[in-house]
Amino acid sequence: MGWARTLLLGDIGNRLDIADTEQDIGEIRHELASKHNLDESQDDAIRRLQEENQQLELCMAALVKTLQRKGIFTQTEVENLVLMID
Repeated sequence: MGWARTLLLGDIGNRLDIADTEQDIGEIRHELASKHNLDESQDDAIRRLQEENQQLELCMAALVKTLQRKGIFTQTEVENLVLMID
């Protein structure tokens, strides 16, 4: 309705158009901020999962080494296990 407001209301119409545009910009800023927050929270979750995965890999490696040292796994069995996991 922008041009009609300006034509009918003059400066008041212009001010109403500016107010509408400012409101639209505010809404867009809010949407972008929300998306940014969502992206950050997803990035944090991914980072935590990667750290947890590394810890689990270390635990698994330590467990397999311990079982191999105790003679429960042979070197061939360990190699086969590693191939299955990868």
